[in-house]
Amino acid sequence: MAKVVRIYETGGPDVLRFENATVGEPGPGEVRVRHVAVGLNFADTYFRSGLYKVPLPSSIGNEAAGVIEAVGSGVTHLAVGDRVTYTGFTPTLGAYSTDRLISADPLIKLPEAISCEVAAAMTMRGLSAAYLMRRIYPFKAGDTILLHAAAGGAGLIISQWAKLLGLTVIGTVSTDAKAEVARAHGCDHTINYSHEDVAKRVRELTDGVGVSVVFDSVGKDTFMSSLDSLKRRGLLVCVGFASGAVPAFDPAILARKGSAYLTRPGLADYIADPAEKAELVDELFGHVAAGRIRIDINRRYALEDAVQAHRDLEARKIVGSSIFAI
Repeated sequence: MAKVVRIYETGGPDVLRFENATVGEPGPGEVRVRHVAVGLNFADTYFRSGLYKVPLPSSIGNEAAGVIEAVGSGVTHLAVGDRVTYTGFTPTLGAYSTDRLISADPLIKLPEAISCEVAAAMTMRGLSAAYLMRRIYPFKAGDTILLHAAAGGAGLIISQWAKLLGLTVIGTVSTDAKAEVARAHGCDHTINYSHEDVAKRVRELTDGVGVSVVFDSVGKDTFMSSLDSLKRRGLLVCVGFASGAVPAFDPAILARKGSAYLTRPGLADYIADPAEKAELVDELFGHVAAGRIRIDINRRYALEDAVQAHRDLEARKIVGSSIFAI
């Protein structure tokens, strides 16, 4: 029998329930997938906590990879035995499971060079890095960026991609051990925010100018220091809220901070167009298959250990990418 992690109420990690599930046959446009690995992402905690609203009860998880075991009518581009990966939020919600039915539309066929475990560790993070590096800002060699959570799964991919573009990367971390990991993946400079003033240090590293772009996945605790780290007319990209949502603010602050720009993008809007999604997928998979970007899986959990996985995630004990190995 299939297994699934569900929530019946929102709250802390203890609301996660590991249960039996029955998976039927796929309907029109659907396939049945046997998961090999499921991605563990900080975004999963937003659904669990209620920051992102979903009807309850609900399964959670938006990223997994596995093997197609049955195909519904009308599905012509996929076949039984194909290895696939997916990500997406509400259209794909329910990845925390051993087996599931899912629409064939968001599924991405995996090339031989990429395993299901690597795919589950990087599809959401990698495609996020892809659009952030290729769609958000017209980067040119020599630009400097500030990357919060530089030792996280997405941060390590962004750092490596940034170096391919000739960028200088300043990464923030919480420990010296994480700083070492971040530097090994491309960060030119690291700032330990537990005892360093981020904005002050950024100014020192950039001769007072500031950075072109800040990628901020932390939110409430770093919002002001991120604005203070930007050069004139720089861009703050809010990509997550690990410390909580950013409080309401007067947009006039952007003028006071050097006519800064602010955006809160979502992956779904950058992979909604099939052609654009395919282009980003091809570039990401090409870099990973060629070894230009490496994906390090630093921790594997059993699906029944989802509660502990979320505790570790929110306690910032996880470096790089982690997965549920099925």
